Amino acid sequence: MVLTTIGQYIGGKVITAVLVVSGAGAVIWFWKHPEHLETIWQTIKYVLTWMGIVLVLPWATFFVTPWVVSKDSNVAAGVMLFGYTLADAAAAFFLLGGVRGHGGFTWMILLLGFLAAAVYNLKVCEHQAVRLEEG
Repeated sequence: MVLTTIGQYIGGKVITAVLVVSGAGAVIWFWKHPEHLETIWQTIKYVLTWMGIVLVLPWATFFVTPWVVSKDSNVAAGVMLFGYTLADAAAAFFLLGGVRGHGGFTWMILLLGFLAAAVYNLKVCEHQAVRLEEG
């Protein structure tokens, strides 16, 4: 019990110190390089726009899920999910200005985003299918 309390106290102090130092470092960095701040805000706008598209797409096309469920085919469900993920990827590349000129880190982030979007699409379509079967 005592060790847990001491660990929490020290961990809290360490986390606070890391946050203060990294916050101060960010303020100093962006004060010396204001062009990077503009780039970060542009990136944040693109990410939020893409996330909005990903979140809304399967709900906006709610009529597709009942049609796919009526087919009673795993292939049709797979094609639907692939189509949603492909639309998400197309939106991302549109916002990025194309496929070319991106580094390895950008591709890694994109692939993780596409994977997360695919899982989200699966969960939303699964939810819609269950609701459809319940009545």
